[in-house]
Amino acid sequence: MKTKLLTTVAGLAFIAGTSGALAEGVLNIYNWGNYTNPKLIEKFTKETGIKVTITDYDSNDTALAKVKAGGHGFDIVVPSHSYIPIWVSEGLLAETRPDQMSNFKNVDDRWNNPEWDPGRRYTVPWQWGSVGVVVNTKYYKGDINTSAIFLDPPKELQGKINVVPEMGDVMGLAVMYYGGELCTGDKAILKKVRDGLVAAKKHWLGMDYGNLEKFSKEDLWAGVNWNGSTFRMRLLNKAIAYGYPKEGFPLWMDSVAVLKDAKNMENAKKFQNFVMVPENAALVSAFARYANGIKGSEAFMPEDMKTAPEVNIPAEFASKGKFSMACPPAIQKIYTRIWTDLQK
Repeated sequence: MKTKLLTTVAGLAFIAGTSGALAEGVLNIYNWGNYTNPKLIEKFTKETGIKVTITDYDSNDTALAKVKAGGHGFDIVVPSHSYIPIWVSEGLLAETRPDQMSNFKNVDDRWNNPEWDPGRRYTVPWQWGSVGVVVNTKYYKGDINTSAIFLDPPKELQGKINVVPEMGDVMGLAVMYYGGELCTGDKAILKKVRDGLVAAKKHWLGMDYGNLEKFSKEDLWAGVNWNGSTFRMRLLNKAIAYGYPKEGFPLWMDSVAVLKDAKNMENAKKFQNFVMVPENAALVSAFARYANGIKGSEAFMPEDMKTAPEVNIPAEFASKGKFSMACPPAIQKIYTRIWTDLQK
């Protein structure tokens, strides 16, 4: 869902020092942009001698299409939870059995048997979070805990709004704003969603991922965004705040999976086991500023994450966050048509 793209650096290669150790091959990771901590990769290379190359993608659909096309050369991918059953059903993932790996004991009970990967036979937790709204409170003093920020924008924010182009996230917010459940097939609700999105778009400046610098420099004042990347924006500009839409908002988890046609299968499994170490999971979170699913990682987290409102969902909004699996094909087609209309 997510993610979390703030600045894309395609084909970024980490050739970390190995402290004299002999190299034990390579590992090619396909992950969301600006989502992988260089220090994590350096540590992995130092411990294993494996050289890692990171290639970025900007959406779940982009990653899925690239791998399905073949000839990609990647070993690892990091899909959002709702896409994992699709990857499995397409026969694209290796059943690496993370549940039998030595560090699986560190996976929090909440995440060790998720609906999208029962028993964790394919994936290990990477990060999880929410989809909400970002607002620069210097320019808007009203309620930010509502999807009206982008669907019925206040006059003072119009023309300064960015909506991330991730269909599932935006559609999820819109459906709940208009009173529906995630993956609803209610025609009346979906008509409101379609008409509302199309009408609102004229008040948006863009639909881009690369927005960290634009928000910090105040070229953008509001929009749809993910909690961790909004946290990173706030660290650069204290006027930025994250809103939890009271109408409801999607939750997501991204997980590390190994591709069935991986050329470096054993190295990929080593990486899965590696990220389940609490200290290493903390490195993942410290960079992109999302929670992870590993017990004990809290002790190694940056202090500012322990109380950050973007990471810790306030109690009054906790029941409003919802996970959703991939919608049934018939519903997905309707959503795609709405999304296509929005792109026109």
